Amino acid sequence: MTVIRRRKLYEDIAQHLEQRIRDQDVAPGDQLPSERDLMREFGVGRPAVREALFHLQKMGLVELRSGGRARATRPTPKMVVESLAGSARYLLAEPDGVRHFQEARSFFEMGLARYAAEHATEEDLRDLRDALEANRQSLGDLAKFEKTDVEFHHILAVIPGNPIFEAIHAAIAEWLVEQRHVTLTYPGANEVAYEFHRQIYEAIASRDPDAAERVIRAHLDQVAELYWRVKGGGE
Repeated sequence: MTVIRRRKLYEDIAQHLEQRIRDQDVAPGDQLPSERDLMREFGVGRPAVREALFHLQKMGLVELRSGGRARATRPTPKMVVESLAGSARYLLAEPDGVRHFQEARSFFEMGLARYAAEHATEEDLRDLRDALEANRQSLGDLAKFEKTDVEFHHILAVIPGNPIFEAIHAAIAEWLVEQRHVTLTYPGANEVAYEFHRQIYEAIASRDPDAAERVIRAHLDQVAELYWRVKGGGE
């Protein structure tokens, strides 16, 4: 027997309002009708209207401000990825959660490295070279090295010109922040990381996608191995 779930009242309201936003009847930045007007329009109470607005807020389609009317907004890749933060923290706490995120990062960044080696412009290479130099100059200063480490990898996510890649990179960097701190505080780890970054840059500048993928995979494998060694979880 097929069980058909009855839609909740707020879901119907949210769907109607979502369609208006998508159809540009309510453009990004425009105010939605007041809660009282929405109550009259849909013949419902305030709780159903508020739940519908909260639902649209989670989707990135509505901005809610205390004491003011809701405004339509345009969701961005950053907002979409950030909405996964709670789920990510839950998954990271699972027995193999960190390993799964390490593998996901490796898979993602290998693709970025290949793309950069094949398509990076001279401006892209200059930005990557500048990030590498900043990384070198920060050796010996842990706080600066962590920042420049993230920035070097960020440039790889910027090169394709896809904002979703940038958002994914930023999220993974945030979700694996403990890994970065643990590994970079290990004696000599900064020098090893910089050397890998230098090799990644050289492979990309040489237009060698196989080498770029191979080096970044070795880099991230080394980071993961060091993390588990420090945490006492090595195999």
